[in-house]
Parts: sequence; C-alpha cells; structure tokens
Amino acid sequence: MGTLNPNIPSEELDQALNAAVELMRTLRKRVLTPEILLLALLRWPESAAGRLLAHFAETRGFGLADLEKAVESQARAREGRDADFDFRASDGRQVPMSDEMVIVLDEARAIAQALDEVWVGTEHVLGAMAQGGVSTAGLLQRFGITRQAMTDLLSDQALARRATTHDRVALARQGQATPVYYREALLRDLISLLTLNTDRHVILVGPAGVGKRTLVHSLALLIAEGKGPAGLRSVVEIAEPALLDNAAAAVRAGLRQARGGVLFIPNIHRFFGGPVYADFPQATKTLQKAFLDDRVTIVGTTTEADYESRLRDDAAVAGHSHTLRVPPASVDETIAILGTLKGQLEADYRLSITAEGLRTAATLAKRYLSPTPLPGAAVHLMHRACALVRMAAQSQLAFRPDLAADARLDADDVALAVSLMTGVPVRKLGSDERTRYARMVEHLHQRIIGQEEAVLAVSRAVKMARVGLKDPRRPIGSFLFLGPTGVGKTELAKALADFLFGSEEALVALDMSEYQKDDSVNRLIGAPPGYVGYESGGQLTDRVRQTPYTVVLFDEAEKAHPRVLDVLLQVMEEGRLTDGRGRTVSFSETVIILTSNLGAKYLTDPSLGEAGREMALAEVKAHFRPEFLNRLDEIVLFHPLSKEQLRAILDLMIEKEAKLAAGRGLRLEVSEDARSWLLAQNEHPEWGARPLRRILQRHIREPLADYLLKTGPRADTVVRVDAREDGLTFEALQGKGCGHG
Repeated sequence: MGTLNPNIPSEELDQALNAAVELMRTLRKRVLTPEILLLALLRWPESAAGRLLAHFAETRGFGLADLEKAVESQARAREGRDADFDFRASDGRQVPMSDEMVIVLDEARAIAQALDEVWVGTEHVLGAMAQGGVSTAGLLQRFGITRQAMTDLLSDQALARRATTHDRVALARQGQATPVYYREALLRDLISLLTLNTDRHVILVGPAGVGKRTLVHSLALLIAEGKGPAGLRSVVEIAEPALLDNAAAAVRAGLRQARGGVLFIPNIHRFFGGPVYADFPQATKTLQKAFLDDRVTIVGTTTEADYESRLRDDAAVAGHSHTLRVPPASVDETIAILGTLKGQLEADYRLSITAEGLRTAATLAKRYLSPTPLPGAAVHLMHRACALVRMAAQSQLAFRPDLAADARLDADDVALAVSLMTGVPVRKLGSDERTRYARMVEHLHQRIIGQEEAVLAVSRAVKMARVGLKDPRRPIGSFLFLGPTGVGKTELAKALADFLFGSEEALVALDMSEYQKDDSVNRLIGAPPGYVGYESGGQLTDRVRQTPYTVVLFDEAEKAHPRVLDVLLQVMEEGRLTDGRGRTVSFSETVIILTSNLGAKYLTDPSLGEAGREMALAEVKAHFRPEFLNRLDEIVLFHPLSKEQLRAILDLMIEKEAKLAAGRGLRLEVSEDARSWLLAQNEHPEWGARPLRRILQRHIREPLADYLLKTGPRADTVVRVDAREDGLTFEALQGKGCGHG
C-alpha cells in the first residue's frame, strides 16, 4: 500500500485534506473521495479554491449554499473504491483514498507543473475536479464551473502571481510610488472624462515623451489620497513580460483585477490593426468587449499616427471612448518636473544636482534634442548627465579631463552630456545664443568675402527659425544658392555648418550629377528589402540619422533626376524621410542648401544689371516646379567677385597656409608684393576664387614641402616669401634658405 508524498501538497492543501478527514467522520465514510474534499473547500472560503468558487458564484450567478448542498448530497450517496493509497493525517492516522481521489491529486500535480508552480495547491485540486472522468466534473459543470473555465482562470492567476499586473494605487499607499509633477489642467480634463456615467474610457494621444504615462501615475496618486474620481479604487497596469508570454491571458487577468477601477494599457494600438499589424491580435476581442462594458475603465496611450491608422476606425474603441491630447511640456513646466525628480535622481546616482543644472537641462533639451518632446527629452538628458558625473567620481572610469570628479551635477555637466549625445561642441552650447545670432552676419563675413545679399538672406532665415517663427518640424532653413563657380556658395555652406554646429565636418555634401538616373533615389534613402543595395542603407538618411545636426548640401541640384527632387520636396515640406528600412529620419535640425549654376551667364554679365537678375530667376523657374521653389525659404543670388574681393579671399587663404606651416614649426610671412604676384597668376578671374587654391598650392605649399623634406628646419624658423620679376623668393630668417620658386 502506498502513501501520499508529504512534499507534494502545499501547506494549504494539507490543511484542506485534514479538514476533509474530519468531515469523513461526520459523513460516516471510510474512504476519502473528491466530493468530501470539495465539501471541505466550500466550507473554507479563505482558501485559494474557496476564493475561486466565490468568483464563479458571482460571475455565473449561483449561490454557494446551493452548490454546497448538492456536493454534500453526492458525498453522502457515493461510496468510494479503496485505491490502496493512504493519506497520513496530522494525527498520524493512515486514511485510505478512493481511486478517483488519487486521480484528482495526480491531475492536480500535472496542472501545477504546467503552470510552473512548485507546490500542488487547493486551486489545482479544484481544477482537477472539473476534469472529465472524475465524479465531481458533472456536478461542477451544472453550476458553470467547466474544465475550460478552470483552465483559463488558473492560467490567469499563474500569470498574476508572476507579476502580470501592478496596482499603482496600492503601490502609492505602500509608499512605493515615484514622485510626479501634477500637470493640473490635464489632470482636471482626465478626471472629468473618468467621472462620466457611461463610456468613460479614455485614449491619451501624444508623441512619446510628453508624459502620458506620468499623467496616469498622477491619477493613481490622487486616488490613493482619496482625491480621485468617485467609484474608481485602482489603477492596474499589465506588465510587459506577461503580454509577451500570453497576451490574452494577461489582459483577462488585468481586467479581473481592475474591476471597479482603471486598467491602464500603454501603447494600446498594439492590440489593434488586424492579424497583420497588431502585436497581440489574440487579445483584441477581449479588449473590444471591455470597451463595451463599464465595469472596468480603460485608459490607454497612443500616438497621433497610431490612433489614426489603428484605432479611429475600430467601432468598439472610437465609439465608446474619448481622446485626450497630451501636449509637450513647456520649458518652465519641465524645470518643475525635473525638480520633482531631483531627489530620486540624487539618491539613485549618489550625487547632488544644482538648480542651474535643471534649468540648463530643460533649455538645452528643447533646443538640441528635438524631435523628442519635453519633458521626456530633458529627463533622458538628466539621466545621461548623472551617469557621466557618477562615472567621473570613479577614477578608473573617468576618461574625460573636462569632467570634475566632485559628485555634483551643474550646467557644464549637462552641456557636456548634450555634446556627447548630439556632436555639437560644448563651447557652442555654453555661449549666449542671443548674442551669437545677433552677430551671425559678422561671424559669416569672417570667411565670406562680399556676397552681402547672400549672407544677409541666410542669416535672416536662420534667425527666424531660431526664435520659433516657423514650423519646428521643418528644417532650420532651405536655400537655393545661384551663381557662377568660385564665388562662395560652398564656402558659405561650410561657414554656416561651423557657426551652427561647431565644425565644417557637420556638412553632408552630395553631388547631384551622380543622381541623374531614375533609381538614384535608392542611393539617397536606401533600397527597399529584396533590392540590390538594401544592406548599405541610404547615403543621405543614414548620415542624418547618425548626425541630425548638420548642413546638407545638394551641389548642382539642376542635374538631379525629378524623383530625387521629389525627395527634397518632402524634406523641405515635412522635415522627415522614411528610408528603405521603414525608419523615419528627422531633418528638423538640418539646414538644406541647394546650389545651381542656372542663370550664371546672366549674373556674370555686368551690362545686364538688374535685368540679369530677373533673367537668371526666370531660368530657374523654368527648370524647377513651382511647388518645389515655393518650399524654399530663400533663393540666394551670388555675384561675381571684384579684384578687391579676390585679394581679400587670397589673404584668408594665406592665413590658412600659415596655420598649416605653424603646425610644422614654421612661421610663414608673405609680403604684399608676393600677394600681388600670386593674384596676377589668376588667368581666369571669371572662375572666382577657385583658381587661387591651385595657385597657392603650386607656388607656396609645394616649395615649403620641399624645404621641410630637405632641411628639417628648427621649430623657430621664419620663412619670408617675397616677389621678384621671375617669381617668388623664400628666405629663412633663421636656418638655411629654401631656394627660389
């Protein structure tokens, strides 16, 4: 004869079996049967099985007393067959079990194992009693407790025990809620919708980072304080791992736990869109039914695009819910929000945060971390800055000398974090923006000689964008530079990149003469899946996604294929592109510059005057479509350079040569006569400044290179360049001379 393994039943099941042994005496039974154990469970409502039976009584509409009466009647009438298997009671007696009782316990163990449970509990035994082939199955089925109903309920409960849901109100009452900043106007609007008598489900709509989830957490805190909408006692959120494990069961568990309260579902659009687009299509019908019911209030979050594409046309959702749009926070609100999070950040990263650090984070996040909205961008920035400061406090990890190891986060630390995230130099972030832009024209003219009209036009458009007088989703500026070669079109693009983003390297230059074919678009944005070149990505989209703060130069734009121009039209109009892999790339922090030689022959003819300008613009309008030209902020005209301007450009180029020489320990001095001689070598002044680079390379750089290779001069050597009738002379004022050119 065998004995039930005492290590299998849970403590609760062991108590239930002992209670059933006591009932055997009352019923005058010798063998323990499933009916007797079921009667013991009905008389122990605090047990897990007792709670399940109460749930079925509520949902199926029967009385527990009626079920107990039927069970007792069947227990008295049945005589179990001894299975030669005993249960050792707490008093040491060996109590024989019926063969059906052994089957129930064995099936209960299988159910527990399938649910990854360690012990066999009373709930698993109740599930086994509803299985076919057991005498209690027909009895339970008459009261609506079927095998499938038990399986679903046990699965839901197992998921719940594995942290399927979190009640934000309960967590708040336990002191486990994160501090939040109350956006009072939004909270008032949300509470007014939740106070409706029917159809009070709410969909919070807004881009990621605006604080939709935080708004719901604020609601939970108010409910915990007794200040929330009347009749709502909980805010239940489904855990992501549970959704990935079994979405339908997780939603059922969430709805059951949230009865009389709110079920919060972030990114609710994931449940809709049909089998093709929905992430959790198996739970769609369950949620749709929940929207038709008022026992649980659904609050979900989504973006504007996802609402339009997946939710608006769903009758259950759109017809029984209200949308509440959540806008980005202002800079002042964001500072207050960061102030609320300050204590938590300081505790998590073990540092102190200055008030100036918070203000700088809000300001720089709005300026440099778009398109991510506030407050999300600022919160993310603060975490990055805190991590940097914390890392600096650990000497073995401090790889940047500009990080002070003082466990104190200030404005400079925030600026450094922004620089690392965006590539914008710290010195640009730390300067006064208003002062910089007020002197923008002066700054550009340090590199651009002449072209006052072009510099003013670009500066004017950029300033308007920077003070918020244009659509923030579109590029900072979109310009078409017209004019002959060598007059400064590309140089102005480089100067603009340096002014805005701190380096000429923040310039993406694309030669449109290489994009004349129909399939050239694939090179810009990347080929779609299945096409040649898919793996290599897009030459434009990849670069801008990696470095969103940049000037994009489309050189000789008139040579581009019309499909390529359609891409540029979309960039200028919408400020974004979707690449071949379906990823959206934002151009809101770029400057778009197109150059063209169209109409150059009219601009270089001094006899035409103002008429030449009109003729050049007429040629441009004849080539580009009106809708394309209308998207430009400015059409900028560049004029031929005068002799005086060419001389000033030559002086700038010589300064660059002197800097190169200084890097090798030489001090380069070029006399006025030498400069005049170099300028006289320009046989094509109509080509602008471009020939000057070749002239300097041939007559200055190459002789200096020969000198360095032959002599290896001392670091203090001064090389003076002068002119005579047959060319330039080079004299080393310290060390040996380098001959004649």
